[in-house]
This record gives sequence, C-alpha cells and structure tokens, in this order.
Amino acid sequence: MRYEILPHTADGKFRAYGETLEEAFVNAALATASLMWDWAKVEPRIEHSIDLRGRDREQLLVKFLGEIVYLLDTERFMLGRVEDLKIEEASVIRDPQGEADVPDHLSEAGSRLRLTARFLGDALSDRSEIHGAVKAVTYNEMKIERCDCAVDGSGSPGAADSGGSAGGEKGGYVVQVVVDM
Repeated sequence: MRYEILPHTADGKFRAYGETLEEAFVNAALATASLMWDWAKVEPRIEHSIDLRGRDREQLLVKFLGEIVYLLDTERFMLGRVEDLKIEEASVIRDPQGEADVPDHLSEAGSRLRLTARFLGDALSDRSEIHGAVKAVTYNEMKIERCDCAVDGSGSPGAADSGGSAGGEKGGYVVQVVVDM
C-alpha cells in the first residue's frame, strides 16, 4: 500500500508513505489522482514535465499536487504515473551532463527547494471514469514527517510498526494531505 484514504467530514484526506521524501511525494500524487479516477488504468500516452519551486516542503507539495488539478482542468490530462521525481535545493541545479553545479538564476524569490518530475498519463475522454473532483490542495492538517517505522518496497509502513520486521529498513516518510472536493 502506497497510501491510505482517511475519513474526513467534507473533503478528501490521505496519508502517503515512502522510503524517501521523493517516494512519499510520488505516492501523494497517486493518492490525489485516486480521489478522482483509477490511476492504475490510465495509459501513459502523454508526458508533462514538472519544474516547481517552493520556500519549504509544504509549499512544494501543495504546488506539486496542484499541478494534477491544474492539468486536468486546463488540458484534460489524467495522471497515471510519476517518474524521475527529484527534490533539491533551488540555489543549485545539476548540469545535465552531471559535470558541474551551476547557480539557478530562475529561482523564484524566497524559493529554497526545486522539484522536477515527469507526469505520464492520458487525455480525459468519453470512456474515462471519473468518480470525484479535487478542487484544491490545502495546508489544513498537512504533515510531512520522518516516520520511525519500517517501510517496505511498496512505500507503505510494514509490520515493524508493531515491533516486527517486514523486510524494510527502519525509517521513511509519511505525508498527510487534505484536499477540497
């Protein structure tokens, strides 16, 4: 399990897990999509490159998940997969050949972090099954924390939460998000 949908009175709420912060963000994106469609059934026919900056992890997560809503609203794009997600300090970016670091003069004022990723998915069509609509990502009840739990290969807490071992290493990340539906 990469994420779990949590009960909430009026909105959508979920918790996503990962061995790394990047994996937790990927799983948060899939959880967001799952509130609207079955992301696992979306064919990877279209690619969107994502390049965002934020002053902290929370702002970066809100912008990142907001891109899913924005691309659905503006380009009728349904997310099916997230690949190559990287989070790094915005003041330095890697040379594409990996030879040197160069200053990032494109950084927004006050932005400390940069997220790059590729969204793979397909266009919304008459045969698409939509079962919800996320209007916005909120900061309400948001958490991005290290967890003191075993995280298995699927990005979910394993049996070590109760003192056992699930074959995962101790430590990982948990991300909690509430979205307006």
